[in-house]
Amino acid sequence: MANPFTMSFGLEPKEYISRSLQTSKVIEDFTSESPSNYLYMISGVRGAGKTVLLSNLTNHFEGMKKWIVINVSPDTDILNSIAAYLYSKQSIHSLFTDAQIDLSGLGIGVSLKNATPIFDITFALEKLLVTLNKKGYKVLISIDEIVNNQNVRAFSSVFQLLLRKKLPLFLLMTGLYENINNLQNEKTLTFLYRAPKIYLEPLNSFSIAASYKSILKVNDDTAKEMSKLTSGYAYAYQVLGYLYWEKIIEEKSCTSLDDIIVDYDRTLGEYVYEKIWYELPATEKKVIALLVENGEMKTGDIKEQLGLTDSKLSVYRDRLKRKGLINTSNYGYISLILPRFAEIVKFWVD
Repeated sequence: MANPFTMSFGLEPKEYISRSLQTSKVIEDFTSESPSNYLYMISGVRGAGKTVLLSNLTNHFEGMKKWIVINVSPDTDILNSIAAYLYSKQSIHSLFTDAQIDLSGLGIGVSLKNATPIFDITFALEKLLVTLNKKGYKVLISIDEIVNNQNVRAFSSVFQLLLRKKLPLFLLMTGLYENINNLQNEKTLTFLYRAPKIYLEPLNSFSIAASYKSILKVNDDTAKEMSKLTSGYAYAYQVLGYLYWEKIIEEKSCTSLDDIIVDYDRTLGEYVYEKIWYELPATEKKVIALLVENGEMKTGDIKEQLGLTDSKLSVYRDRLKRKGLINTSNYGYISLILPRFAEIVKFWVD
């Protein structure tokens, strides 16, 4: 049997902990007779499971009758990609030709006899969606790891316009907090502030332990210890499971969890933590550095040591929380949330 865990990003693992609450929320909203939301933005730290949740949702809707799911890249011309996909989809193409929709002016399809070519992409999408709406179809667009570029800005503006026309268009986007924040700060895209956000919290520790016990056949104590080592971080759950399977079960080169901690730290550091650390702004790095050195700290002590006002610290605390790096559940205190983050990041702290 192949290793059921994976250390690769962008792949849907064979084994994962489902986020049933968030999944059900989106499905119930989108399939309602009168949806309250047509857009959800999924945010979380690198490795929090954004892509896995997106894949689960798109797989669900792909299996539903009269739902068309289109996965697009933020690095392509999103508007043309959507139009091309819809127009070339064999099961619905005849709807568009019967409606005399000619997209040859956009380089999509061939000219239709007695039809006027369309040269404007927004008008083209509107015509396509109106035609689909008459037949009861709904279209779901998914964009993984959005960035604030021209492609995403252009699509978001048109999406807002098509929504106002009450067309059957739905959108799921995933992204890091800072990328989503940059996008919604654009003057013409402030409607994104009102879009519901799903911030991915740590996975349930009991579910992780139960999963390890079932898959790896470990006892209760080992499963509990492994769960604690992940701190609920989705990527850590995959890495630790992968290493245990490879080094203890298959290779038998290690005999205990202690023997794989070095590889565990190295993988988290190289694949995720180093990038997280070096992308942090200077002041946020200073906050993290204090937590690396001291562990959980009072907010007042952080404010005093960094010379910050209450309002300034509040801003940095909120950003770091939304980035998925700190825990603020203990009132008046801040602590790091990612597993073994302090042990790994301390080598990069000046």
